[in-house]
Amino acid sequence: MRKKLLALLLCAALLCGASLPALGAEGTADAQLSQVTQAVKDVLGLDTTAYGSFQGERYEGALAPTWSLSWSGDAGSLYIEALEDGKILSYSLVEAQTEESYGGREGLPALPQGDEDAARAAAQAFLGQVLEAGLETAGDLETGSAPSLYGDSYRFTGTILLRGLPSPLRFSVTVRGSDCTVTRFSRDALETSCLGGVPAAAAEAGEAEAAALLESTLSLRLEYVLPEAESTHAVLRYLPDPVHEFYVDGETGELVDLTELRQKMYGGASGGAAAEESAPSADADAGNAALTPAEQEGIQKLEGVLSSQALDQRLREEEAYGLGRYELVNASYRLIEGEEDQEDRVECTLRYSRTGEDGTWGRTFTVDAKTGEVASLWSSAPWDEDREPALTEEEAQARAEAFLQSFAGDRWEHLALYEGARAALLDGGTGNAPFYTFTFARQENGYFFPTHSYTVGIDAADGSVSSLTYQYDEDVTFDDPQGIVDAEAALDAWMGTYDVALGYLYVPAPLDGGTAEEEKLAQMGYAYHDRLRLGYALERTGSGLYLGVDAKTGEPVEQESAPGAAGLAYEDLEGHWARETVERLAGYGIGYDAARFQPDKALTQWELVCLLYSTSYGAVDPEEEDSGFRDQVYAAAYRMGALTREERDDGAALTRAQVVRMLLDAAGFGQVARLEGIFTCAYTDPETIPAGELGYAALAQGLGLVTGTYAGDRAATRAEAAVLLERLMDR
Repeated sequence: MRKKLLALLLCAALLCGASLPALGAEGTADAQLSQVTQAVKDVLGLDTTAYGSFQGERYEGALAPTWSLSWSGDAGSLYIEALEDGKILSYSLVEAQTEESYGGREGLPALPQGDEDAARAAAQAFLGQVLEAGLETAGDLETGSAPSLYGDSYRFTGTILLRGLPSPLRFSVTVRGSDCTVTRFSRDALETSCLGGVPAAAAEAGEAEAAALLESTLSLRLEYVLPEAESTHAVLRYLPDPVHEFYVDGETGELVDLTELRQKMYGGASGGAAAEESAPSADADAGNAALTPAEQEGIQKLEGVLSSQALDQRLREEEAYGLGRYELVNASYRLIEGEEDQEDRVECTLRYSRTGEDGTWGRTFTVDAKTGEVASLWSSAPWDEDREPALTEEEAQARAEAFLQSFAGDRWEHLALYEGARAALLDGGTGNAPFYTFTFARQENGYFFPTHSYTVGIDAADGSVSSLTYQYDEDVTFDDPQGIVDAEAALDAWMGTYDVALGYLYVPAPLDGGTAEEEKLAQMGYAYHDRLRLGYALERTGSGLYLGVDAKTGEPVEQESAPGAAGLAYEDLEGHWARETVERLAGYGIGYDAARFQPDKALTQWELVCLLYSTSYGAVDPEEEDSGFRDQVYAAAYRMGALTREERDDGAALTRAQVVRMLLDAAGFGQVARLEGIFTCAYTDPETIPAGELGYAALAQGLGLVTGTYAGDRAATRAEAAVLLERLMDR
C-alpha cells in the first residue's frame, strides 16, 4: 500500500512539473525515475499536465542503462528514451487524431501544407536543446524525406559533430509541416555505443601524408563494360577492386586496417544445416507452381517438347553431371511466352536426389524442353563440419575446364579463369566445402568482359559438375583498346573522387578488463569493442556514386540517378505560365511518365484519367496503347467517381466545363454540385453556363478553381487541367 501511494505521489509530481531532488545511483528506483524524468523535462521544457497517465522503466544495457518514459491521455501520447543524466536518445509525439487531421477528401488526396525552411529551422532549434553543449553540434541537415501526399512531415538527418569534427554518430528529426512541431527524434550516443571518452581534436599526422597512405590502399582493374543497360558495344573502364576499409590514425600517423579489426571483433559466421549453390529464381518456381497437373500434361504434348523421361536420359548421358547415384524425383514444365518477335519456349525443371548416411543430396536442372540444353544447374548437400574434400582445388579447376571445353563449344576459346576457388563454404573457407565454384569470363583484346561468363561448380567429393549458370551474347562488339590512359593516371582520377577527411571513427580495440563495462562485455563473450579515435579516412561528399574511370578519357564515371528518384521531370516547360504548378505536382509524382508534358496540348479524356490515376497509383505514359492497361487505369477513375463506364471515350477532347465536372466528382463534390436551384455565381459570362452545369461552376468559383471568365465550352489544355487539379488538392 505504501509503495502504491509513493507511485501515485510521484506521478502527481511529474504531471504538475514539480521539482524533485537529484539522487545518486544508490537511490530507490522511484527516486531514480523522478530524477531522470525531471532532467528530461528540463532539457525539453516540457509541460506534461495534459497527460493523465505516466510510466517509466529502466533497461540495463551492455554499456549504460537507459530509461523509457511514456505519457498518455486525451491529448495523445509522448514517448522518450533517455540516459540517466537526461540525455535524450529518442522522442516520439503522437497527438490525438481529429477529423481534420486526416486531411484530403474522398477520391483525391490533399497536397501537403508547410514550408521546408521553417521546418528545418524548427529541427535545428530542437537539436540545440538535446545535443550536449560544448561537445556536440549538428552537422548539415540532409532532407531525409519531404512531405508525401499522405502526410505533411519533413524528415531531416545528419551527423553529430564532436568538437566540430565529423563522427560516426547520426541523428534524425521529423517535423510536422503544418505547425513545425517536432514529432520524432532519434540519435546515436557514445554512452551506448563505445568505450572511453572523446580524444583531443588535434591531429599529429598531416593530411598530405595521410592522403598518400590512403591512396596506396586503392587499386583498379581494366575491364570491358556495357555503358548502358541496352548497349551492345562494350567499352573499357577502370573498375575499383574490392578492398578493406582503412584509416590513418591522427595521433600516430599509422595506416590501420579497420576491416581486419572488425573481423576480429565480430568473429566468423556460424554454420547451418545444409549447403546450397546458386538456386533458380523464385520466378521460375512461381511459374511452375501455377501449373496444374493437367496443364503440365498438356504442355508435354506441345509439338517438339520432349518427355521428362527423354530429358532425364539426355542428362544421364553426360557423365560430368554424375547422376549415376541420383534418382529423378520430380519434373515440371513451364511455358514462357516470347517477347515481340521471339517464339514461345518451354522449360523443364528436373529435380534429383540421393540419400546416404550423411543425409540427402539434391541436384536440380533447368533445361530447354525441346532440345535438352541445360540452362542452369544447382545442388544442395547436407552440412558436415568434418567433411574433407576428395579433390584439391587444382583438380577441381581441371574438371571445370574440361567440362566447359565441351559444353561451351567455340566460346571456350574466348573464356579465361576470372574468379577461382570460390568454395561454397558456410564457415569462411576452412576446407569442409561440399563444392568448389569457378567463374570463367569472356576475354577480348586481352581484357575481361565479366558480363559474359560461365560459372561452374564441382562436387568436392566426386568431381561431378554440381552447378552451372552462364550468360553470353554473340552480338556484342568491343571497343578498340588503343589510346587508353595508363593505370597510374586512372588511379589519380579515382582518388580525386574522394575527400581526405579528419574526424572521429569507431575503432575496435581489445578489452583489457580495466573497467566494469569491459568486464561486463568480456562476460558476454566480447574480446574487442569500439573506442573513439581521431583519424583521416576517405569520404565522398554529396550523393554521387562513381562506377570507375573511363579508360579513354581518364574521367570518373558517375552513376546516373534512377529514373523518378527526384519526382517527374519535363524538358518542355521553360518559360511556360503553368511551369511552377506542373513541377510542384511532379514533385509528388503527379503528372505523366514522359519526358515532355506538352502543356498546351488539347486535353483528352484519357489524358485526364491518367492525371487522376497518378494522384494515387503513380504516373503513367498517356502514349500507352495496351488495352488491358488502359482498362486498369480507367477502373481507378470509376472508383474515384470521376466518370462512369458509359461515359468512357478515350480520345474525346474535353472542354473546361467537362474537366471541372470530372475533378469535382473525383473529389466527392458531385452530389452537392447536382443540387438544383440553390447556386449562383459571379463569372463575367454567366449566360454561357447551362443550367445543368451551374452547380459545378458555382462550386469551382467558391473553391477558387476558376475566377473571372468561366469559358466552360472552350477546349481545355493539359496545363489548365494541372492548374485546376492543384487548386483543388491545395484546399
